[in-house]
Amino acid sequence: MSTTKKITVGVLAAALGVGTLAACGSGDKDSAAGTGSKTVTLVSHDSFNASKEVLAQFTKETGYTVKVLKSGDAGEAVNKEILTKGSPQGDVFYGIDNTLLSRALDNDLFVPYEAKGLDRIPAELQLDKDKHRVTPIDTGDICVNFDKKYFADKKLAPPQSFDDLAKPAYKDLLVVENPERSSPGLGFLLGTAARYGDEGWQAYWKKLKDNGVKTVDSWEIAYNQEFSGSAGGKKAKGDRPLVVSYASSPPVEVLFSEPQPATAPTGVSTGTCFRQTEFAGLLDGAKNEAGGKALIDFLISKKFQEDMPLNMFVNPAVKDAKLPELFTKHGVVVDKPHTMAPEKIAEKRDQWIKSWSSLVLK
Repeated sequence: MSTTKKITVGVLAAALGVGTLAACGSGDKDSAAGTGSKTVTLVSHDSFNASKEVLAQFTKETGYTVKVLKSGDAGEAVNKEILTKGSPQGDVFYGIDNTLLSRALDNDLFVPYEAKGLDRIPAELQLDKDKHRVTPIDTGDICVNFDKKYFADKKLAPPQSFDDLAKPAYKDLLVVENPERSSPGLGFLLGTAARYGDEGWQAYWKKLKDNGVKTVDSWEIAYNQEFSGSAGGKKAKGDRPLVVSYASSPPVEVLFSEPQPATAPTGVSTGTCFRQTEFAGLLDGAKNEAGGKALIDFLISKKFQEDMPLNMFVNPAVKDAKLPELFTKHGVVVDKPHTMAPEKIAEKRDQWIKSWSSLVLK
């Protein structure tokens, strides 16, 4: 998601959408053969992470070494590529999601490439299936998470829907991210627009504002500082037991706890979820086009897809990849997430963000 998926506060931030992970891959030595380079550069948001063994396998199979260039949050990373259009920073871009996809496609950032193995990805995820400018890599759900202990201690049922969040019982409990700066924040805004429609979402946000919603600039601040249920939030003495995060956040809390608890300390309000799909594309002007195509093929290989869940805490896009037990035991399956057509996101996104800012931040 965009977004760093996810024991230090930095590692956990990387796990869930906006953190800091060391860039993978090394080596920039040129070769006289082929494209002239043994290196293929992957430009990404800060969330990208992969096992060294998996990237070594790619090198073994193709001869290319992966160099990862991280460019901030997803929105920031996309904007940087727009500014360098035609002369990109790398060969492949990973991490553009369905909330920002139109911005990249309208600016012609990618050239068409039909990846090998694309038939293993459900058609509903292939939002550019006629032109193949981007390839679906993973999915996830942006959802409100809750601190189980807080609600148990208060003998209060955690909220399960958008409607619940505006009720007096949950006053001053929710922290969200600014959709202008944060991918999860934008997904949550789109979820409210999908739920209440063009005419109703602003009235809903007025209710949230009146109910004491707190807005911060990033997921990392919201989850690791303000949220009382996360490991980082506990250390920072966060006092908000509700936060916009991911359906995959509970397994992260289990994975990085010592000792690992039998059940996750956080839960998911499944009625607040918005489905996110992330894509990769071959950048227009890539210096190593052959290496870029090989990398996109590898990103949807079973080996890479099965490596993602415990490194980026996202769901594989391909149908034949298996989820690890940690995911199936502690994760949440969202049967009916809110969604929105890419065309509508493209048409309304910027105006909605502007209206949201005027309504919530002033």
